[in-house]
Amino acid sequence: MSRVYGAPIEVVESGGRPVRFTWGGRIHTVRRVIDHWVTLRAEWAAEAEESLPQRRHWRVEAGSDRSLGVYELRHDVAGGGWTLVRVLD
Repeated sequence: MSRVYGAPIEVVESGGRPVRFTWGGRIHTVRRVIDHWVTLRAEWAAEAEESLPQRRHWRVEAGSDRSLGVYELRHDVAGGGWTLVRVLD
């Protein structure tokens, strides 16, 4: 089961990978990357100047020492913004 959020988040990256994100006033440290994939959409091409826009998706295990969870993060490469897509149980 998962909960969908679509909430904007602040992300600290290293080498293009998320290492920490802030959501709901709490800092979540990424412990491991479970999965990573990229989506390209032709209908987003109107927003792009030369190439198809990309969205990079990251499924990560993150949290604090007391509480870990699995989160799906999305990075809109063209716009630069990050979104918390869902929290998996």
